[in-house]
Amino acid sequence: MKMEQFEAVTKKWGNSLGITIPSEIIKEENIKPKDKITVLVFKDYSKKLKKMFGTLKLKKPTQRVMEEIDEGYDEH
Repeated sequence: MKMEQFEAVTKKWGNSLGITIPSEIIKEENIKPKDKITVLVFKDYSKKLKKMFGTLKLKKPTQRVMEEIDEGYDEH
């Protein structure tokens, strides 16, 4: 089974949401109307993660936390 990946924006379709499969993938995979396909859904949270980055307030300075992580590791 071959897997293709693409990004799509959902669109209102009656009471549901729909996506459009790019024509290149339709041609490459020879997808026809009424073909059964499997769709994996992963929502993109990267923008939210970027906003949250650095907002966690630690009781210790970051440098001290990093030093504690490094403690106990032998350098070879």
